[in-house]
Amino acid sequence: MSIRHPIIAITGSSGAGTTSVTRTFENIFRREKITAAVIEGDSFHRFDRQAMKAQAAAAEAAGNKNFSHFGPENNLFAELAELFRAYGETGTGQRRKYLHDAEEAAPHDQDPGTFTPWEDVPTGTDLLFYEGLHGAVVTPEVNIAQHPDLLIGVVPVINLEWIQKLWRDKKQRGYSLEAVTDTILRRMPDYVNYICPQFMHTHVNFQRVPMVDTSNPFIARDIPSADESMVVIRFANPKGIDFQYLRSMIDDSFMSRANTIVVPGGKMELAMQLIFTPFVWRMMERQKKVSS
Repeated sequence: MSIRHPIIAITGSSGAGTTSVTRTFENIFRREKITAAVIEGDSFHRFDRQAMKAQAAAAEAAGNKNFSHFGPENNLFAELAELFRAYGETGTGQRRKYLHDAEEAAPHDQDPGTFTPWEDVPTGTDLLFYEGLHGAVVTPEVNIAQHPDLLIGVVPVINLEWIQKLWRDKKQRGYSLEAVTDTILRRMPDYVNYICPQFMHTHVNFQRVPMVDTSNPFIARDIPSADESMVVIRFANPKGIDFQYLRSMIDDSFMSRANTIVVPGGKMELAMQLIFTPFVWRMMERQKKVSS
């Protein structure tokens, strides 16, 4: 952790709601005139799109039924930990970008699904902001979770996560139910070993829980909406959290435990604004004190 060069990390699997958290922080940064060095988790995958397909085919041919992009063999955990360490100490470090589509790739004159060259994080940023799969990974070799000053987990309950993946891959990518189910099963060991354990290291967790029947996610016809959900917000250390204020500002919210508040799904971004704006204020105040 670093007072001079703080790090905020959002960790959660694809479709978990990390985009909503990122949008919330973008609004906070713009309003507070904060310059953030943004790091996308996809840029720390080990292989580009074509190489990953080749690796997956080779793994399947070798009888590996659990090959996935969740685990250490397909990610640069050590490099991500080094970026966090270097930024915390010096305010810079090595980063690159993953070009998801043709629009992102065009300015770089590269193909979609490739990485840009490694480059230094620009100097003079106020903080580093990471959003991806592995912001709180801890293994025998690396401890990424030790570096962020604010570590946020975003995860839906497992049936909702599966519904979101099934809907996206079938409707938007044209995959069959069998193909998506196979992917879910193949990822499961890495999900259990490298995704779930992160949420015991986070400072705040947001978990979306549907209020409709999702008992069989493989037959769901649509994704439960925000208005059909509640969000469980758990604080690892509730000291200093003004729960009474949050309850007064968020209609229909309630406390389920001494460190947990539950809010309507449609109010998740409002809750994030109310919770994280003071966190960012305190970060910037501490930074100004040590810099003056």
